[in-house]
Amino acid sequence: MKEGLVYEKTFEFALKIIELYKKLVNENEYIMSKQLLRSSTSIGANIKEALNSQSKKDFLSKMNIALKKSSETEYWLELLLATKYLDVENGENLLIKCKEINKLLSSIVKTTKKTIEKGVQNENTK
Repeated sequence: MKEGLVYEKTFEFALKIIELYKKLVNENEYIMSKQLLRSSTSIGANIKEALNSQSKKDFLSKMNIALKKSSETEYWLELLLATKYLDVENGENLLIKCKEINKLLSSIVKTTKKTIEKGVQNENTK
């Protein structure tokens, strides 16, 4: 199940971001690090909610939010790299993981949209 895989990946990703957050706070970088922490941990939280959703539309909504948060996280990582608060090796590794999560979430969102649309079409042909 792709959803379970993406949840596991986002949990591990969040743990790495939390480690980075602690390091950045020790270096007195508060604003971007806090934004990164919020957006990155929100990804997995929204996926967890989606896995317990009440309907396919609810699932899609939560996965869309997770995708948006993942894109936001990518932005904060890029900004931290550009401002040299984040070293290239660690930053590039985190960016790769974030982009991988983006791709998985994008795929889940597209597939879910198609499934919902097929369901609506089937309802209309009855």
